[in-house]
Amino acid sequence: MTLTYLDLMPEQRSALDNLPFDGNHLISGPPGSGKSLLAAQRAVMLALTGTPAVLLTRSHLLHQSLASTVHALGPRDRSVRVATAHSWLDNWYGPKPPRAADGWYDWPAFYERAAEAERDPGLTLVIDEGQDLPPEFYRLSRLLGGRITVFADECQRLTDTNSTLKDIAQRLGNCTRVELDGNHRNTRQIAAFAAHFHTGAGMPAVPDRDGPPPRVHRLPERGAADLLITLAQQHPSHTIGVIVNSRHTQFSLLGSLENRAPWLKPQLYTSQAVKGRYRTLDLARPGIVLVHRASAKGLGFDTVVIPDTHTDAAADPTSAALRMTYYVLATRARRELHLAYEGENEPPLLAEVGPGELLRG
Repeated sequence: MTLTYLDLMPEQRSALDNLPFDGNHLISGPPGSGKSLLAAQRAVMLALTGTPAVLLTRSHLLHQSLASTVHALGPRDRSVRVATAHSWLDNWYGPKPPRAADGWYDWPAFYERAAEAERDPGLTLVIDEGQDLPPEFYRLSRLLGGRITVFADECQRLTDTNSTLKDIAQRLGNCTRVELDGNHRNTRQIAAFAAHFHTGAGMPAVPDRDGPPPRVHRLPERGAADLLITLAQQHPSHTIGVIVNSRHTQFSLLGSLENRAPWLKPQLYTSQAVKGRYRTLDLARPGIVLVHRASAKGLGFDTVVIPDTHTDAAADPTSAALRMTYYVLATRARRELHLAYEGENEPPLLAEVGPGELLRG
């Protein structure tokens, strides 16, 4: 298997090439720094050493995106397996793994199983969006032995069961720490808007690439479909990620679009689907993709639309969780960002930004 580099900046390739093959490593970086692409590249590089690698993430939709990237890199011998953390753990434990109320597992039972098993020096794990996995996962991984590489950003936590960078490093034990810099996804205008919601220490670098400023739209009731149809007609070659706050809104928008503009062939993903059209998507195809906020992590779209910001109108605009959510959602956009609301009043979180350079009406 030969290695193909995909769209790496010089500093990204340097960070990748300088990582030792052996040992544990934690690589952190802001949105747009290329963590997901580097995770796929890292898994392929480790597989070149002769041991199959497993590339893990929590989100099934991100799993699909990573699988496409690994396929583009060309490992035809299937030496890189892409899986969700849940499916990999289920397979490792065997039939009927004991579950916990938080959707994860009875970790002491997993630790006991790991203690009974022989350490596996050939185990090779690469984890993307590692902040979304609980600290117990990293303790288990260390008990299993092998080599572990984690890509994470603790300023992008959208789940209740998550890990800080400190949590990950402590559980992995002796590990190399690498910090990525730069934003290779967003325009300067989108990054500046997202920075308004940044909750971590220090501000991410603002890219040089220019684009239109983010826009806020006041919509009539059920007016989001009109906005989406207009954007799809204006940008027929764009991938348009529509990120919403509820499954009901997803299917309501899907129905409106299919009735009024069936030629757009919108796609929808829901984690509740086991298989079929709502489970497996073509993320490279231009057009509209309807996803829940919880599934947006790690993805990127040419245009991002957040059509239901009014659902956050009653939330505390100073809430760190809410601000982190908008930071993550805004940074999914490569070229254009549109936010919309229904009702008379702009949601407080957007109103505090105010009209101007960061957000245009």
